[in-house]
Amino acid sequence: MDTTPFDTMLRQLTRAAAPDPLPEASARARPNADDAPRAAPTLDALLGARTAAPQGGRHPVLLVDDHDLMRMGVKALVGDADAIEWIEASTLTDALRLYAEHPEIELVLLDLNLSDCKGLQGLSTLRAQHPQARVVILSGTQDEFVVRQAKAMGAVGYLHKAAAPTATREALHTMLHDGKPSAAFPKFAAASSYDKVAELGARHLEILELVLSGCSNQEIATGTRLSLGTVKNYVSTILLALDVKSRSHLISLFR
Repeated sequence: MDTTPFDTMLRQLTRAAAPDPLPEASARARPNADDAPRAAPTLDALLGARTAAPQGGRHPVLLVDDHDLMRMGVKALVGDADAIEWIEASTLTDALRLYAEHPEIELVLLDLNLSDCKGLQGLSTLRAQHPQARVVILSGTQDEFVVRQAKAMGAVGYLHKAAAPTATREALHTMLHDGKPSAAFPKFAAASSYDKVAELGARHLEILELVLSGCSNQEIATGTRLSLGTVKNYVSTILLALDVKSRSHLISLFR
């Protein structure tokens, strides 16, 4: 296995910090190193296993979330403040601009719902403009259909915001090593709201995505070239299928 400069430095620091063994302890048989528990890998170590950072440089990661506290929490969870260059955005518009300005970005952590886009629209737009982007979805949505759609649209992983810290780090480990997709895309047992709409037809899914993106009925009618009455019928059918009374309630299901 190749050893990165970061791995070498980490081992040196670990040895330097370790206390000298007592004489009687050194005489005893040393335990097998394979039996010792291993700490969860840091994001920098994972990025380093994939591609070495420039000497003296840091790995650029774009974090896109419209909540300041969530961005702070993600950075605290991942750690490696001295090894990762965090590039932050609170909107999709800012994320697109920052990615264009920093083509060296190695990973994008993208919230599923932002102030200027809803649902998978952000992933679709980012991948359309920057198909080389490696995008991990951050979401509070436990919806199996959304996970499958994100994977089909080119995301390299899906992280649930309520997941345990250890599980999140392990998922990042898998994604940054291009490991098995099943480990990077969780399985949710809960019934899928998306699946319920999908059963109505592809057009209903299209209308749903537009509603989640904040479009009015008139905007949807103009964009899809449907009559306003037809759009209202589609929206009413979706509300009925999901047993919700309003657009705001509908949108809340997918946050």
